[in-house]
Formats: sequence, structure tokens, C-alpha cells
Amino acid sequence: MENIGYYLFLLAAIIVAFLIIKKVTTCMVKSVVLIVLVIVLAAVYFLYIR
Repeated sequence: MENIGYYLFLLAAIIVAFLIIKKVTTCMVKSVVLIVLVIVLAAVYFLYIR
């Protein structure tokens, strides 16, 4: 019966890790989209406006 505490701790650790990874990846996705947008705007400026 003492293994139940271990499994509960393991389940809680997996849930916390999943939530942290989810937060980090959404932030990374926003950063990548922002970088791509800046690159596209710079390319449009240098190729067509300038």
C-alpha cells in the first residue's frame, strides 16, 4: 500500500511538468511567430519599398 503515495507523487510530477512545458512552448511559439513576422516585414521593406 505504500506504493500508492509514490504513484500519486509521480502523477503530480508528470502533471506539473506538462503544465510547465505547455507554458514554455506557447511562449516559444509566440517568439518564433514574432521573429518570422519581423523577417518578412524587413524583406518586404528591402525588396519593394527601398
